Amino acid sequence: MGNKFELPGLWFNASEIHALLTMQQLLKSLGPGLLSKHIEPLLTRLRMPLDNENIPIDIFEKRIRVQRLSARTYEPKHFPPVATAVLQGRRLVIDHFNKERNETLNREVSPQRLNYYKENWYLDAWCHVRNELRSFALDALRGVTLTEKPIKTVSDKVLSTAFDAGYGIFSGANLEWAEMAFTSERAKWVSKEQWHPEQKSWTTDDGTYHLRVPYSDSRELCMEIMRHAPEVKVISPKSLRDQVKKQLTAALENI
Repeated sequence: MGNKFELPGLWFNASEIHALLTMQQLLKSLGPGLLSKHIEPLLTRLRMPLDNENIPIDIFEKRIRVQRLSARTYEPKHFPPVATAVLQGRRLVIDHFNKERNETLNREVSPQRLNYYKENWYLDAWCHVRNELRSFALDALRGVTLTEKPIKTVSDKVLSTAFDAGYGIFSGANLEWAEMAFTSERAKWVSKEQWHPEQKSWTTDDGTYHLRVPYSDSRELCMEIMRHAPEVKVISPKSLRDQVKKQLTAALENI
């Protein structure tokens, strides 16, 4: 269990404080909807364990901050039909904007689950246009229509293989393993991070930190590697090393 913080008559660990304040901020940010009349009572109940005569809730909100800096905005009206489709097993017709190709495609999908990843919502679904599993960012949805058609159900095992096996939100079944070496200085931070549940790591005698993670799509992994440049080296595979080099070279040309 994490370190505890003692308050008069109460004990909280870091994750509990984070959870309570995050729930409070998320509830406050909700727009008008079916839950509107229930929000204030929920907020009141959330304040109860934090609020007392010695440490009022406004001190918590002022002194302990939960920042959501990477969240992208999405159309609020799209969330209810998406959530309904996931929970009731109904198909959706969506207008999905592909940022890379700069085009919008109309698709019929069978929602499987909603995924909240790095401050953003994603819909994991079976795409009946491509006949395969796809993940759709809610901020990329331009239109959502809820239908009465039942979904094509995909097993939890298949979902896990498709979406959870590799690094990042862009996953898939065909896995490769990336090995990276971080300088001893950068290792002070990276060695404390979890990049993937199945990651493997070790430290050599000179303090270099080696990290191995599975991946099937290199896009997000490349961005994470470049975030640590120049204190990281891609050991393998060569294809990933070449891709990082290509992106770094392109970045230099734009400076």
